[in-house]
Amino acid sequence: MSTTPRTAIVTGAARGIGAATAKRLAADGHAVGVFDLDEAACAATVSAIVDAGGKALAVGVNVADAASVAAGVERVAAELGGPTIVVNNAGITRDNLLFKMTEEDWDSVMAVHLRGAFLMSKACQKYMTEAMFGRIVNLSSTSAQGNRGQANYAAAKAGMQGFTKTLAIELGKFGVTCNSIAPGFIQTEMTKATADRLGVSFEDFIAFSAKEIPVARVGQPEDIAATVSFLTSDEAGFVNGQVIYVAGGPKD
Repeated sequence: MSTTPRTAIVTGAARGIGAATAKRLAADGHAVGVFDLDEAACAATVSAIVDAGGKALAVGVNVADAASVAAGVERVAAELGGPTIVVNNAGITRDNLLFKMTEEDWDSVMAVHLRGAFLMSKACQKYMTEAMFGRIVNLSSTSAQGNRGQANYAAAKAGMQGFTKTLAIELGKFGVTCNSIAPGFIQTEMTKATADRLGVSFEDFIAFSAKEIPVARVGQPEDIAATVSFLTSDEAGFVNGQVIYVAGGPKD
């Protein structure tokens, strides 16, 4: 798969899917802005990239804050070059049943997922349109189809799909594609937190979930990173506005 070296930004890249994606894009030859709320938390991801011969920059950014996003993107542009690949991965969960869910639970999840993807995409699109090349990948979830205890998260992830399809329509003529990946069960700290909330061991949670998945295993962050790698490649230019479920089996 041919890939022209470019500058990428991955949000929520200190751990989990974001970290795996940042490492994969660096392995593909891209310089990577490693964004997370805590800049120090990005050190392990950046070190792994640099030790492997890649180029990366840790940047502390609150994706829900416009000034923070603007400053982070400008820093990447100055130190690594204008970003033409953006992976909007940053996310949080504030799970609860509707009658227990607070306004803050709702607002904080919407802010990180939807406002964050909006601000990041808006800040980076100028570099993409000027270059007449761009790749935006938004992380959705199988929860977009509904999931008990996740009214906020499910709504945000469904919103990411609509946001994706709209950007695909608006930016396509500039050589910019926008696609969404909807992971199923991925073994990360976030899914461990879900197990903790349910009061079951993570090992049992993984084993139970694997039995429900056609490929008989849960996903790993690298499974998502591999899909991002394709969608951000030069050769994926005719894939636009799609939602790809990476879940080990079909999802309606």
